[in-house]
Amino acid sequence: MPTRLVLILLAYLFDGNMKQIFLLFFLLGLSTTMAQNIQPTDSLDLPEMVTPTKKQPWKATVQTIGLNIGVWAFDRYILNEDFARISIHTIKDNIRNGFVWDNDKFSTNLFAHPYHGSLYFNTARSNGMNFWESAPYALGGSLMWEIAAEREPPAINDLIATTLGGIALGEFTYRMSSLVLDDSKRGFPRFAREFLGTLLSPIRGMNRLISGDMWKVRNRGYSYHDYEQIPVKLSISSGNRYLANSTRLFRGEHNPYIKIQTLYGNPFENKNSQPYDYMEASITFGLSPNQPIINHVNLLGKIWSTPIPTKGDNEMMFGIFQHFNYYDSEKVSDDGVIPYKISEAASIGPGIISRFPEIFPHINLQQDFFLSGILLGGGLTDYYNVIDRNYNMGSGYSAKSLTKLEIGKWADINFKAHLYQIFTWKGYEKKDYQYTDPLFLNAQGDKGNTLFFVLNPTYNLRFKKHLKVSFEVAYYLRHTHYSYHQDVETQLVETRIGLTYEF
Repeated sequence: MPTRLVLILLAYLFDGNMKQIFLLFFLLGLSTTMAQNIQPTDSLDLPEMVTPTKKQPWKATVQTIGLNIGVWAFDRYILNEDFARISIHTIKDNIRNGFVWDNDKFSTNLFAHPYHGSLYFNTARSNGMNFWESAPYALGGSLMWEIAAEREPPAINDLIATTLGGIALGEFTYRMSSLVLDDSKRGFPRFAREFLGTLLSPIRGMNRLISGDMWKVRNRGYSYHDYEQIPVKLSISSGNRYLANSTRLFRGEHNPYIKIQTLYGNPFENKNSQPYDYMEASITFGLSPNQPIINHVNLLGKIWSTPIPTKGDNEMMFGIFQHFNYYDSEKVSDDGVIPYKISEAASIGPGIISRFPEIFPHINLQQDFFLSGILLGGGLTDYYNVIDRNYNMGSGYSAKSLTKLEIGKWADINFKAHLYQIFTWKGYEKKDYQYTDPLFLNAQGDKGNTLFFVLNPTYNLRFKKHLKVSFEVAYYLRHTHYSYHQDVETQLVETRIGLTYEF
């Protein structure tokens, strides 16, 4: 798979307690470096912005092809993988057989593939192309890999996830790397910024290395992000989370976690008209050896928006938003139950954001509503288990509500409710596939549909200028209707308590 190299490196990096401790310090260093730029604009002598990179589409094309060749060569000659033994005959077979639904792991299909797509996207983004001009590179890179770099049948789910999920993660990582980079720095601060910027956007880092921009020092600030035009808020939380099946509340498990949240831009600023000039992102890392290192990824990016006329100081906007949501867990040690697996890898739809300042003295309210069509999503199944797959894939819709209540400078309450319904259209009875080559099974999973409901209130109480105590509860409900099996309903409660630092 094109993500095999990424997965191996991640697995090696996070194998063992010392490496998890390294992750903790890395994340703290990342947030600290980024936060040095995140200051109120009225107190800044804003630096001169770096001149945009000249558009180089052919260079981006060569890098996309080179990326695929490099990963294929690693799989073929270092790992000696059978699927990488390609020839002109395997390419012809892939074209003749067409696309199927594959059976890779949840993390591979619905996170690692989108991440790999972000690398394709950023071959163009870091070579001067804008959001729309970069999108075809995610599609082209994925199409090339699926048809020409494996001897296994090309996967339709990989093409969708790598392209659309890659666009979402690609724009996010590109813009996050812009927060870190500053060409006026020297010495270790410059090294740290370039290192972190490269981790966030490896292709951009590679291009800066090749061009010499990685060590070129400019006398003035030369920032890569305009904080006056697009304000940024960053916070990092750390603490303990408790996972438990609702019927076994006292037989769950404790896991340390780190959560990074970013609020990027102002949804009511009409001057910010480019895709992802407003976005919200949250990433949760689990530090327990029996749970995935990447636990939650929630990303919302504005594609287009227009203001809605209101009275008084109230503000309202209507927009089209891209969604990427990923929830992953493994068996809870005490009862052997997998709490949840939910994916919204490729999704877009309308939304309304409303802000009501001073509804009561010192109380501000923001209410968001979103509805989206899910082209590709996935979730845990109770029956389908082929090769590495224990989840269904399909399409459907999602509806989301987010209420943000600020109580002066002392506290804030966030109330999030997500509803996902994913329909698995292409599935078979077990008797129909138990003697079929699983590589050519071509099933989305168990035929039926799954309703996922996530209710997530968060309470933050400030006791210092930048420091808060955070308490979070998440309730997960899954009801799956199966065409060939008995329906199943599961419930889970997850709690978190920790400290949040706001930069």
